[in-house]
Amino acid sequence: MNKSLLIAGLFFVLTWVSCSNDDVIPVSSPDEIENTMQTGTWVITYFNDSGDDETAYFTGYGFEFNSDGVVTATNDSNSFTGTWSVSDSNSDDDSPDELHFNILFNLSNNFEELNDDWHIVSRSDTKIELIDVSGGNGGIDYLTFEKI
Repeated sequence: MNKSLLIAGLFFVLTWVSCSNDDVIPVSSPDEIENTMQTGTWVITYFNDSGDDETAYFTGYGFEFNSDGVVTATNDSNSFTGTWSVSDSNSDDDSPDELHFNILFNLSNNFEELNDDWHIVSRSDTKIELIDVSGGNGGIDYLTFEKI
């Protein structure tokens, strides 16, 4: 193998490994995530339900996550309330340090689709990305909130 090609490859790998996204905060504790979510208004910027992009169902809604566990979604003409929490998981299908973002709207409309114990994929001060693998059909759901 050409020595300069090997050095270039090694340089690329070291550069790639050393790069990081300074905005992404490691998921660490339920309290930290709760504190972040309780600041400001959040919107859903992506919701994919088992391969179907359903983000448009939530366009125009602002979500406020209150310290008492109530989440309120409001647009110009509607307001819906539900509950939310962040918990660490002790179930058999999760790693011991995995955190869940729990949402429950006791409704029979599009907000019912948000009801789940979402796995936290990543978070920053302005964005949280969630995922859920459905137990029934194995479909994968994605949900992203961003602060406005």
